[in-house]
Amino acid sequence: MAQIASCCFLNKTTEDSPQENGVHTNQYSSISPPASPVAEDNPFSTYFEEKVHIPETDSQAFSFRKLWAFTGPGFLMSIAYLDPGNIESDLQSGAKAGFKLLWVLLVSTIIGLLLQRLAARLGVVTGMHLAEICNRQYPTVPRIILWLMVELAIIGSDMQEVIGCAIALNLLSVGRIPLWAGVLITITDTFVFLFLDKYGLRKLEAFFGFLITVMALSFGYEYVLVKPDQGELLKGMFVPYCAGCGPVQLEQAVGVVGAVIMPHNIYLHSALVKSREVDRKNKKEIKEANKYFFIESSIALFISFLINVFVVAVFAQAFYNKSNMEVNAECNVTGIPHTDLFPLNNDTLEVDIYKGGVVLGCFFGPAALYIWAIGILAAGQSSTMTGTYSGQFVMEGFLNLRWSRFARVLLTRSIAITPTLLVAIFQDVQHLTGMNDFLNVLQSMQLPFALIPILTFTSLTSIMNDFANGLVWKISGGIVILVVCAINMYFVVVYVTSLNSVLLYVFAALLSIAYLCFVGYLAWHCLIALGVSCLDFGGRVRNQPAVFIEEQSEYDS
Repeated sequence: MAQIASCCFLNKTTEDSPQENGVHTNQYSSISPPASPVAEDNPFSTYFEEKVHIPETDSQAFSFRKLWAFTGPGFLMSIAYLDPGNIESDLQSGAKAGFKLLWVLLVSTIIGLLLQRLAARLGVVTGMHLAEICNRQYPTVPRIILWLMVELAIIGSDMQEVIGCAIALNLLSVGRIPLWAGVLITITDTFVFLFLDKYGLRKLEAFFGFLITVMALSFGYEYVLVKPDQGELLKGMFVPYCAGCGPVQLEQAVGVVGAVIMPHNIYLHSALVKSREVDRKNKKEIKEANKYFFIESSIALFISFLINVFVVAVFAQAFYNKSNMEVNAECNVTGIPHTDLFPLNNDTLEVDIYKGGVVLGCFFGPAALYIWAIGILAAGQSSTMTGTYSGQFVMEGFLNLRWSRFARVLLTRSIAITPTLLVAIFQDVQHLTGMNDFLNVLQSMQLPFALIPILTFTSLTSIMNDFANGLVWKISGGIVILVVCAINMYFVVVYVTSLNSVLLYVFAALLSIAYLCFVGYLAWHCLIALGVSCLDFGGRVRNQPAVFIEEQSEYDS
């Protein structure tokens, strides 16, 4: 089974495979990782120039000093669970379903943790991130398609994050800073903050920690102010049931899953773990790094989960089943502007991150509005920075770029920011919900292009050696990925059917055929990697020997 897994994704027969020093080569290679960060001859990197030293300790079981040394990548990764898209999903969940979908948020976060575990292990064991391994393992055409799909996911996420910052600045300035100006400000300060790592990697990680603390304090303040019903909160979190829920709540539950599990975050985390000094020839050090990174990721995602719960609980307690007329009347009493956002009808209140701030101001005073805006600004700023790193890692890995760092940052920012700026210029800040739904659908469609490759490569002994997924992880990972992808495809279908356009239906059908063919291609190779040998038709895969890539020969020499 391992032999089958270690030699899939092949294009040629053994007879015509090229030889180097008497060794046959093919597309699907085994990987010899660099011995240690010190020994690597690799001056080029999109990541930080320094690596964090791991202290030696006497403790064999657990060391807080070592945990502190490994702390950082998991918290940067967890920011994707706190971006403006997630915050908007949280507040809509509370407003539409009350506390009833908190268990969906909990399950989604746990699934996210398991997937991040696979990403971190890949980076620790191989010394390469997911985009680099995809570049070395997939043939040219699938590799380019995969890169384009991941770039689309990054652009979609980035648009939500940058616009989230712009909305926060608009709220804080009482409308004086228009959306397009907020986008330009966000672009500028993102460039500035991205070069903080020149002053030290730990300082940059501390800055991200500060932004997470701002979010916790901001949304925690709203939580204390609103005083949610703790009994209902715990019931919603631990009872997997949604009494009286209909299509609206079902769609929202699907949206929660799609908002939490983001494709580019898998690529990001596999790269972030490379920032620690780990001797990858030493099995004990690899095992230790995997352990501490998992603990750190668990703590980081627990904190992000609590922050998400704060947001859901605030809107569940204060605004569940509220009508537009009730909100309009309250805003008129308190004198908060923007009462025109809430028409004089009895329709159920619909909120986004902009309306959410206004509603909080109407019911709980201006301080609640401004503190909400500060939390959104911290969420948008931090996720925009990590999104930029994701873009750099993906572009460097898939395209094997060797540009200067500034040129790479400029290119990746331009690709993501240009459509955002166009939207900001031609869209009003009050009418962005439809676009946000489209961006959520776009990211949902890209999920298979991160989840299938990460399961494929972490299951191959030719890549992971003794750290390859065992049978339980292969089966459970496959089921989880299948369920997550199915849920998100349902979300896409619901969105497309709501468009009410025959032309769009035809276009979506044609696009779906091409999309499903490519997903099927990736899934086929994944199943072979998982050991389903019957799919290895005619033994094409089995007959191919392994190859060592250029970097391997350098590492092994």
